[in-house]
Amino acid sequence: MIYFTSDTHFNHKNILKYSNRPFTSVEEMDDALIRNWNATVGNNDTIYHLGDFCMGDHKKYLKQLNGNIIFIKGSHDRWMKNTPLMMEIRLPEKYQDPEFPSYPRYLTLCHYSLRSWRISHYASFHLFGHHHGNLEPYGLSFDVGVDCFGYAPVSLDDIAEVMSTLKPIVDYRKK
Repeated sequence: MIYFTSDTHFNHKNILKYSNRPFTSVEEMDDALIRNWNATVGNNDTIYHLGDFCMGDHKKYLKQLNGNIIFIKGSHDRWMKNTPLMMEIRLPEKYQDPEFPSYPRYLTLCHYSLRSWRISHYASFHLFGHHHGNLEPYGLSFDVGVDCFGYAPVSLDDIAEVMSTLKPIVDYRKK
């Protein structure tokens, strides 16, 4: 399976207050995030983390988490070197639009919300974090941060379900 998440902010005490997280301590938050992550993501799954992973020792958290983690750099990820700020991946066949089979769907990943991205006008999807659930979806983009999904990663299947309820701002496929 493929999963996405953002803004875990492991070991970040101030995020409890900034994002009004329902934990009494950073240790309680970290334990819940790790437990939720591992209950969702298996060892052989792929998970894209769209920034703001942790404060402090990232290795401490990496060794506790399931899955093959692919990182996009966020605003608090100073420890990441040579990590992309944005990534585009082609979605598997089952997520393609049957109405337009000649237009493969892509997913643009970035820590920050984009109003437009390379192929946004061809019904491609955009996932972001950074806003902690405080920014409304725009077109076919929305926030996959932990604050939006019960402090756990979200699957590509669940993302496709949400995307099916959204409409592109502009869709040149229909012109």
